[in-house]
Parts: sequence; C-alpha cells; structure tokens
Amino acid sequence: MSEESLEERIEALEARLMFQDVTIETLNETVTTQWREIDTLKRRIASLSERLQEAEANLVKPTNEKPPHY
Repeated sequence: MSEESLEERIEALEARLMFQDVTIETLNETVTTQWREIDTLKRRIASLSERLQEAEANLVKPTNEKPPHY
C-alpha cells in the first residue's frame, strides 16, 4: 500500500466520521425536541381529561319528571 493511498483512505474515513457526528447530533436534537412535545401533549391530555371528568361530575342529571306541557 502506498503512503498516498493510505493518507487518502484516512482522510475519507475522517470525512465520514465528521458527517456521522453531524448527523447524530441533528438526530439527537430532533429526538429531544419530539420528547419535549410529547411531554407537553401528555400534560395537556391529562389536564383535559381532568376537566372532562369534573364537567361530567357536575352535570345535572335529568330526572324522570314529566315536562310542564303534559
């Protein structure tokens, strides 16, 4: 193997490594952002679920009374 060929291969590997590092960092940022959004959505769902349960509990339940026009 010639010195030049080895140097070219090392440079190619270094370039790939740098590209992979950038890609991994970008993917990490994307996953982190998505987890934050998921956590926010989970909290909103929990809050809406509580509000719905409260609203259902406070509903006036219809009685079996006849309407006044009977």
